[in-house]
Amino acid sequence: QVQLVESGGGLVQAGGSLRLSCTANGVIFGLLNMGWYRQAPGQQRELVATITGGGSTNFVDSVKGRFTISRDNAENTVYLQMNSLKPEDTAVYYCNAEIVGSGRNYWGKGTLVTVSS
Repeated sequence: QVQLVESGGGLVQAGGSLRLSCTANGVIFGLLNMGWYRQAPGQQRELVATITGGGSTNFVDSVKGRFTISRDNAENTVYLQMNSLKPEDTAVYYCNAEIVGSGRNYWGKGTLVTVSS
């Protein structure tokens, strides 16, 4: 059973930075495509960033140039570095893992990021 444990959320002022972490247990980490999604109050969950096992990344337009995603395969962890945060980045951020070629997806419980203006 794949378990994803997120950490790093919190309250930050606009223009500040936060780093989210997500550690995966119960699976060979290199077989996972990893991603971060977010859901703001009253809105649908949206993709923020993804990273493949080979390190290829993809970002939603609204965070390009401000967020970076990286992974440490030795630590089974994916990171989301968020800089120049804006109030509109306020959301619960969820870690997602996809086992490549299987169609199976797993989700973390989410971590709240609040950006004050």
